[in-house]
Amino acid sequence: QVQLVESGGGLVQPGGSLRLSCAASGIIFGSATMNWYRQAPGKQRDMVATITPGGTTNYADSVKGRFIISRDNAKNTVYLQMNSLKPEDTAVYYCNYKWASVRNYWGQGTQVTVSS
Repeated sequence: QVQLVESGGGLVQPGGSLRLSCAASGIIFGSATMNWYRQAPGKQRDMVATITPGGTTNYADSVKGRFIISRDNAKNTVYLQMNSLKPEDTAVYYCNYKWASVRNYWGQGTQVTVSS
């Protein structure tokens, strides 16, 4: 059984930082590409960042230079360090794992609100 559990969301002022965590179980984490998505009210769920088993990263243009995705294979955990946060970053953030590019697994989501 695949389980992805996000944590670390909350309320932060513009310009602030948060670090999200996603603890994974039920997958071979060390060989899995892991992803972060986000979904704001009334909008589709979009990719934010991705990291391969070898550590290659990719980011949405909207977060490049501000967000950093990383992983700790010993802890089966992927992180999203979010810096210089903007109000438009407000969304529910989801951890994601794709099995063989045919099946998506999602965490429950964690709310990030950027507001003064």
